[in-house]
Order: sequence, then C-alpha cells, then structure tokens
Amino acid sequence: MEITVQWIRTTWTKESRGGDAAARRNAAPVGFALPHEAAPLAHVIRMHERDGFEPYDSREALSKVDVQLREADDRLRVFPRVQPLFALPPRKRRPPGVRLVPGQWVRWQLNYRFSSALGIRGWTYWLDTFNIAYGPVNADVFLSAPTLFIDERGPLR
Repeated sequence: MEITVQWIRTTWTKESRGGDAAARRNAAPVGFALPHEAAPLAHVIRMHERDGFEPYDSREALSKVDVQLREADDRLRVFPRVQPLFALPPRKRRPPGVRLVPGQWVRWQLNYRFSSALGIRGWTYWLDTFNIAYGPVNADVFLSAPTLFIDERGPLR
C-alpha cells in the first residue's frame, strides 16, 4: 500500500518568541501540497527564522525521517521517534502509535528546546510536524483537516 510522508521542521531562537517574528512563525503552514514526484520519498520542508520562515523543500528516503512506519494486517502503524533524548520538554508518557487504515492520514506535532553544548549561546527551538497518509492520495491532501491529530507539543518557556 502507498505511504505518503511529509515532514516539516520549523526552527527558531528567542528572537521569534514574541512580536512580529512570532506572528510570522505561528502563521507558517503545517501542511503543503505534495510535489508530483514525492512517493516513495518523503517530502521534507524546512523553515528557519533566519530566512523569515520561507519554506524550502527537498526529498529524502523514508528511512531518514524520524518516524517509525510499520505495515501489518492492512494497517499502517505510525510513531514518531523523539530525538535527541536530552531535548526539552521532557516527555514522561508518550501517546501510543496510531494505526491508519487505507484512506486515513495523521498529523503529529512535537516540539523541542535545545541549548548549546556549554550554554554559551541561547536556546534553539524546533517544531516537527509529520503528515502521514496511508493509501493513494491527491497532491493537496495535507492542506485539509487530518483524520487524526496528535499534539505532543509541550511548554518550552
């Protein structure tokens, strides 16, 4: 069965935690139209504060995406990996993986806060959004509301 993966990583610093920069960051899309040649590769989008949160897309092998995908019994099990393990916010209890049937898709969001190795530089923040569909889809599938939405975003302070 066809698996379609879109991985969006938004990265910022404390400069975008308030005001106009935060408004631009918060207005960044959580889903994009798929390129024609996306599957079987992942559609990867990166948005950075330094570029005004302009999206840059690429294609990567599914094995490079931080998510576990397992097909069994006509279902797809989806479970994003949390990496690196030292990132904040702490995740004491994660929700279980979801099982998609053909025609369904999930949007799963996780956020992180990192400091530099010695704490010399300020904090860096990430938001990872995984849009994953099981079965044939059209190019604008991730522009609509997902079948399932898992929100693992925590307080970043």
